[in-house]
Amino acid sequence: MQINSSSVIPQPRERVFRAYRDEMSAVARFMPNIQQINVVKREPIDGGIKLHNEWIGKGEIPRPVQGIIKPEMLRWDDYATWDDAAWGCRWEIKIRVFTDAMSCQGRTRFLEEGPGSTRVILAGTLDISLKDIPGVPRLLAGTVGPLVEKFIVALITPNLEQVNTSLANYLKAGGV
Repeated sequence: MQINSSSVIPQPRERVFRAYRDEMSAVARFMPNIQQINVVKREPIDGGIKLHNEWIGKGEIPRPVQGIIKPEMLRWDDYATWDDAAWGCRWEIKIRVFTDAMSCQGRTRFLEEGPGSTRVILAGTLDISLKDIPGVPRLLAGTVGPLVEKFIVALITPNLEQVNTSLANYLKAGGV
């Protein structure tokens, strides 16, 4: 399943890029579906930075998947390799459950969109296979799997879009 987001933030590219990469823990308080973002590891590399951030979400779990997804499962790890020269990053998201059954990865680019504005383009994929997950009857995996995938995409995609709005609000407030 495709995950896509594109929006314009009325701030210079360098400021948006640096805030997106370096200040997400502070931006989290502007996000309604995120409790917090923790920097687990930050490693300088040639031409950029490798980051591991833990995201802690909040949201109502739909009844059909409550037996599979628990509130404590609304955490995911974001592994990103930032390339300063390319004004972007490659990322991979891993949720704490179904780690072998889910693949989510993509790229985020920061493009100048006129004077003092930046277009943030995120493109990625999410694939989930529930066949071998305990608690999911094999006969229902084909039916429940798309519901779980849809729920996770529905949780992640608005947050990706909300990140840009929240980042814009954060920067407008002075980045504090």
